[in-house]
Amino acid sequence: MGRKRGLSDEAKWGYLLVAPTIIGLIVLNVYPFIQTLILSFSTTHPFGFYEISGIGNYVKMFSSQEFWKATWNSVYFCILTVPVGIFLALVTAVLLNAKIAGKTAFRAIYFLPMVVAPAAVAMVWKWIFNAEYGIINQILGSRVNWLTNPKLVLPATAAVAVWSSVGYDAVLLLSGIQNISKSYYEAADLDGATKIQQFFSITLPMVSPTLFVVLIMRLMASLKVYDLIYMMVDQTNPALTSAQSLMYLFYRESFVAGNRGYASAIVIWTVLLIGIVTAVQFWGQKKWVNYEV
Repeated sequence: MGRKRGLSDEAKWGYLLVAPTIIGLIVLNVYPFIQTLILSFSTTHPFGFYEISGIGNYVKMFSSQEFWKATWNSVYFCILTVPVGIFLALVTAVLLNAKIAGKTAFRAIYFLPMVVAPAAVAMVWKWIFNAEYGIINQILGSRVNWLTNPKLVLPATAAVAVWSSVGYDAVLLLSGIQNISKSYYEAADLDGATKIQQFFSITLPMVSPTLFVVLIMRLMASLKVYDLIYMMVDQTNPALTSAQSLMYLFYRESFVAGNRGYASAIVIWTVLLIGIVTAVQFWGQKKWVNYEV
């Protein structure tokens, strides 16, 4: 009988080095998700006690008009932010890649909103959108209720989200553009292709893998938006129902109403919704993402 071969020293060191990441993943991601899934089928009580009660939370959730309104608000927020944000980020990345003076300074300026505290961003933009003395109304010479009008509150919040994320997405896309070989553009110049033709024939197809990653990240972030809406739309705001996202509804049910079972069901639905959107994107990438170099 042959002797059983143990792990080599390299394999032991490999497992040892990845152990902190695996343990962190289990403790901080896998276990909380399993616990949330169990709570979504439970009735919760004070002091962390709960009892399994079946699908009652899901029945309540799917029959709630407030839940479906929050779902639509989250989807609508994606529609408002993702296409415009990706387009502006791509245009910004192309411009930052051009031969202009002070490119480094412009990159820092565009990236700055990502490093500013969300609370500070919300405070500044609440002042900008203020109906009485906001700078936008001062320029327009009117009195538009940007944050209290049910039809305008979500587009106004989406505009802030786009402003905050364009710089970060542009930096990611810029890294993809700079990895494109200069020989493609030199050959296009010899063929007499214009800059617009080079963009659609070279830049866009070659940067599509990076664009796909940015698209997935932005869709996930938009579907689970919470902090921006929470800080810009007060709980006493008459337009709260028109701006309340799924994660905002989760916050209210879990930390305000104390109904953690129902709140957990909302989280599971949000995860499922993100999974469906992501799966559709991965299925559709075959038609527009170019991985050939």
